[in-house]
Amino acid sequence: MPKIDETRPFLAVNIAVLTISDTRTLDDDKSGRTLVELIEGAGHKAAARAIVRDDVKAIIAQLRAWIADPAIDCVISTGGTGVTGRDVTPEAFESLFEKKIDGFGEMFRMISFPKIGTSALQSRATGGVAGGTYLFALPGSPSACRDGWEEILRWQLDNRFRPCNLVELMPRLQEHLQQKPKATV
Repeated sequence: MPKIDETRPFLAVNIAVLTISDTRTLDDDKSGRTLVELIEGAGHKAAARAIVRDDVKAIIAQLRAWIADPAIDCVISTGGTGVTGRDVTPEAFESLFEKKIDGFGEMFRMISFPKIGTSALQSRATGGVAGGTYLFALPGSPSACRDGWEEILRWQLDNRFRPCNLVELMPRLQEHLQQKPKATV
């Protein structure tokens, strides 16, 4: 049965929060504020926060900056995951993924279905890894952010969660970039 192993010390994760919106500001960004409160309430560090427009290039630029920042372990975004013409968050995120975490979006929709029924199919929540940084894109409502955090990310970003979690994999996320020894003749 999945559980928290209280014998292990908690390791805080540095998480950046990205809101994708053409209209929100830090003053009225309820979803971003919700994520920061949940992250900090769980003992992690909200290491950065930004708002960018629904624009693939702008989203990619912010993600690249945080991927390159060794002080950021994970990025969680809110907004832009729907199916309208301005919803481009999944395209931006997935263009950077080295590995997609298919189960994240699948699990998010599974959790959403009992709450919003077939409307859950409109969510293109996505997750993956780029440059050793976890990237997760959630829908733009505070309730969707709460569901994504409380039901999935809270557990997977806690190194004490058993049988396994994403934190214990962090040291190995860039194994594919390590130089292989050259064969000697």
